[in-house]
Amino acid sequence: MEAIKSYNMRTFILEVLMVIVGLVFLVPFYFLLVNSVKSFGDLLSNAASWPESFEWANYQKAWEMTKFPQAFTNSLLITVVSVLLVGLTSAMAAYRMVRHNTRFNRTLFMLFVAAMVIPFQSIMIPLVKVTGTLKLTDSMLGLVVCYLGFGAPLSVFLFHGFIKSVPLEIEEAAVVDGCSPYGVFWKVVFPLLKPMFVTVAILNSLWIWNDYLLPSLMLQSASLRTIPLATYAFFGQFTKQWDLALPALVLGITPIVIFFLAMQKYIIEGITAGSVKG
Repeated sequence: MEAIKSYNMRTFILEVLMVIVGLVFLVPFYFLLVNSVKSFGDLLSNAASWPESFEWANYQKAWEMTKFPQAFTNSLLITVVSVLLVGLTSAMAAYRMVRHNTRFNRTLFMLFVAAMVIPFQSIMIPLVKVTGTLKLTDSMLGLVVCYLGFGAPLSVFLFHGFIKSVPLEIEEAAVVDGCSPYGVFWKVVFPLLKPMFVTVAILNSLWIWNDYLLPSLMLQSASLRTIPLATYAFFGQFTKQWDLALPALVLGITPIVIFFLAMQKYIIEGITAGSVKG
């Protein structure tokens, strides 16, 4: 009986702590949502208070000034194409490295792992010079190619661990039935990679959708601006239009938050499965 009481009290304390931690993480969202419907003066006077009057016109102005439909289309196109390319190429590369465990493939995998710890800031200038030489700047294609390169290391690492948990006997049975090497991967192995593929897609989508630094280096044309670039227009050298920037931020994060909440159950499933070592 004492053990049950001790367990219940410990569980209660942990639940209270988790609720407190959860509320702490939600505080920034409170400030964002509450201040997005305030006037500029009301926002500066007391950012933590409840709005005296709801300025819903802020959202309309932010929508028009950021040209949100165009920025949303650019962000969506870049994110979807980049995520698909990263997921497919990384899955194929990891499968080759796992099933053909040669010295070259082991070395290549270690290079992918090593690339994960290289700070982006250390290669910004060489990246701009290389993309400029290859005529890839100020184009969505060039940005997608860069995302493919930067997203591959982590994605290959995750797929590599997941593929080790796929039984080799399944592939051998497919070969006996007359399946080609490409057929083994696409018809047998790739469907089993769905949990990890979704995990990789979610992680890369969150990163690419919210990324500001790389698009700011690659894109100069106003017609190619993504949502983070369009939102940054409210922050000038001498003025910061917080009453319009905050509604623009809400508009920008809403699609990716909905996507994350809809797909979050696959993250733990995929990463846990990918931690199995063969």
